[in-house]
Amino acid sequence: MGILDDKVAVVIGATSGIGAAVARQFVSAGAQVVLAGRRTDVGDRLAAELGDAARFRRVDASVEDDVRGLLEEAVQQHGKLDILVNSAGVPGHWADIADIDLQEFRQVMDVHFYGVLHGLKHAARQMIAQGSGSIINVVSTSGIVGGWSGPDYSAAKAGVLQLTRSAAVELGESGVRVNSVTAGVVLTGIFGKGAGLDPAVADRTASGLAAVFPAMMGHYQPVQRPIMPTDVAEAVTWLASDASSLVNGHSLVVDGGVAAGRPISVSRGERAQLTSLLSPNKE
Repeated sequence: MGILDDKVAVVIGATSGIGAAVARQFVSAGAQVVLAGRRTDVGDRLAAELGDAARFRRVDASVEDDVRGLLEEAVQQHGKLDILVNSAGVPGHWADIADIDLQEFRQVMDVHFYGVLHGLKHAARQMIAQGSGSIINVVSTSGIVGGWSGPDYSAAKAGVLQLTRSAAVELGESGVRVNSVTAGVVLTGIFGKGAGLDPAVADRTASGLAAVFPAMMGHYQPVQRPIMPTDVAEAVTWLASDASSLVNGHSLVVDGGVAAGRPISVSRGERAQLTSLLSPNKE
């Protein structure tokens, strides 16, 4: 028995990274899963890998009609919609505020913010009618802490956090829960894509970032190991399940402690260094 037995789930952004890990975890937990994303070849391969419990539909999350059609088709095929995961993403831009390209900014917002809004809007209609459902929006520590990504990505993720809370207090009265998972620095292909790599190459080589984790995150993340997509998928699966039936409007943070504060060893080391500099015995 799986914790998602008899559940019907749609995962938007399922062709790589966190979304793909969520799709795999959902199928393992017993759900029927509709995978959605822009790369048809990748989506078809993943659906074939997952077997009869999964199928793929090409969708651009930034296009409302695409998302509407996806969710309507899922309901027509399965008769209900129990779970929606909004995990579509594109790299942001590290532009200075004074130099922001507004067209690029809007493109990031279209996927990361409006893509989530599209899913919420059209899933809510079905879930309200059936009196149940769980919606999980995948966001980022960038939405709560400045300096971890560009202004476009950060603003979109912060907006989704508040959109999640707003939807939760409204839809909760209809038996529909809306939560988010706030992910830290997860080893996915989005870093390589942002650097200009071919998406397939970026996805294939993402795990190699583990080798540079100590240099990249050692001074910031108290739990000293890389965050993998499966770590986030486990949290999403719990929020999707009936085990979290009274959790609503919550942001479950999976960042190794980054948002809580720096590793204490780093702070102690800096304090010791300062004490040494200020010591009256220093020659």
